[in-house]
Amino acid sequence: MKSFASSCAGQFACVLAAFALAGCGRNDVKVYQIDANDTTTAPPPAATPGAMPATMPDGLAAPDNSGLPKLKYTLPDGWKEKPLTQMRVASFDVSEIGRKADVSVIPLGGNAGGDAANINRWRGQVGQAPLDEAALKQSAELVAIAGQTGDLYDIAGTSPGSGDAARIVGAMLHGDDTVWYFKMTGDAELVEKQKANFIAFLKSVSFDKVAAPATLDMSQLPPSHPPIPGMDTAAPAAPAADAAGKPTWTVPADWKEGQLAQFLVAKFVIQNGDASAAVNVSQLSGDGGGLLPNINRWRGQLGQPALTEDDAAKLPTIDASGVKATLVQINGTDARSGQPASLVGVVLPLNGQTWFYKLMGDASVVTQQKDAFTAFVQSAKYPAAQ
Repeated sequence: MKSFASSCAGQFACVLAAFALAGCGRNDVKVYQIDANDTTTAPPPAATPGAMPATMPDGLAAPDNSGLPKLKYTLPDGWKEKPLTQMRVASFDVSEIGRKADVSVIPLGGNAGGDAANINRWRGQVGQAPLDEAALKQSAELVAIAGQTGDLYDIAGTSPGSGDAARIVGAMLHGDDTVWYFKMTGDAELVEKQKANFIAFLKSVSFDKVAAPATLDMSQLPPSHPPIPGMDTAAPAAPAADAAGKPTWTVPADWKEGQLAQFLVAKFVIQNGDASAAVNVSQLSGDGGGLLPNINRWRGQLGQPALTEDDAAKLPTIDASGVKATLVQINGTDARSGQPASLVGVVLPLNGQTWFYKLMGDASVVTQQKDAFTAFVQSAKYPAAQ
């Protein structure tokens, strides 16, 4: 394994629009691994229209990498690694007879402003007009990424800077409160020729288990990016509870512990025949960015419009750990699968932190498990405040 420098991690704010995402022999194949704890960065490249800066703006701290899982992949022949910026966890150059393309991998917390806004950002980078959500869904191709199913978009146009023919082949994979963006952009002919290699690269990707959950610092959102619900724009979040500080719960017998993803303190999977749901637990410092933005982030995951402050004030509460916790119930369509889904969430402020509990999945499973989920939240015993 070879380790790359990774400079994007638990705090992904300034990467949120970045979608503006060798061997000695022909048949050599190399497998690479990104080490999330390396902080090497590259000099900032020249800015291009529609692209994001390569490094943090002056006065903003570099992201904390500690919670990012290690990314593994098989590097296609002819792709060359290049130094990372503070916005990427993987970065490659592809060239052939004077033609060039750039490949990037960027993970973003939350729903990153919504798929439609960000795909239309890609379209704008090659001079194409935005499409509505229905048209975008029709243009997507299903693609295998890390053993899961993602969406791939192939967008042809022209470079705003030179007027030359340009192309973007980009893919996204929705995970637990994280979206991974893979993007190849450059000379139209070269990108088209490399599309098969790009798809093979996506298929080869795998993620190592996160050693410890991390929290988000979303305070560095660029002004031009679509608003991201659930972001803490006031101050960086403190690290999530480590194993020693993790709460204890009474877990229902039919809940199976799942593999942790970024930002999660705990995860459980519930299966009922072909139907399933998942319980995610995460924690942020302070108010976690505010009650309303987080509720609206959840609503966005099911395609529902945002609530107002007055709406949020009328939501029911439950007693948990001696405080009032807000109870959220949402029905809609899962933005990842396009299937009907339900969500029951609890937002619990406690000891200067905010805990987020989310039960989401098939509506029948969520309805059946709602009482057990509420009891699970109320059973939590938290470490004493330091």
